[in-house]
Amino acid sequence: MDIIIGMIVAYVLGSVSSAILVCRFMKLPDPRTAGSLNPGATNVLRVGGKRAAAFTLMGDMLKGFLPVAVAHAWGLPSEDLVLIGFMAFIGHLYPLFFAFRGGKGVATFLGVLLGLNSLVGAGVIAVWLSMTGLFHISSLSALVASLTAPVLVWWLESSLWVVVVTALMTGMLFWRHRNNIRSLLAGTEKSIRKPSVEE
Repeated sequence: MDIIIGMIVAYVLGSVSSAILVCRFMKLPDPRTAGSLNPGATNVLRVGGKRAAAFTLMGDMLKGFLPVAVAHAWGLPSEDLVLIGFMAFIGHLYPLFFAFRGGKGVATFLGVLLGLNSLVGAGVIAVWLSMTGLFHISSLSALVASLTAPVLVWWLESSLWVVVVTALMTGMLFWRHRNNIRSLLAGTEKSIRKPSVEE
């Protein structure tokens, strides 16, 4: 029963779009109708600047982190924690409150990993920040960092199930970035120093 409740709460929390709420509160354009049309931190950076993007990033990470951290405090095993985190991730991608039109899931994924295993989360975030510092391409940083997640989980967690679900989230993140991958392969993906609708 605890796992079922946790998964439902996680999905509902994941469905709360930080990007949309931040933009409404700060009287900015709706990220679903401006920029790249994606309700995520990178597009909020595009339409509203660094401060709005930071709030969005923090909110999206928290909605992945909090349900997993609370479930961890309840004493649920890692196999249950990763399912709860998965539902928060699904809520972000397909939000109940916003016609199932969500973001790409990067920040929520990072929050889930932090709640699941702080070393895994810190490792993936370190890769993400390093790639961003080197290349200044949001999508590339997210894709490379997400690939390290199943590897770190395999190294630091004992459960194959946790590895499989983490790999599933990585795969879904790649699917949500399919247009970005095409742009990367074509050499047309833009830097976050000068955001564009390609990101």
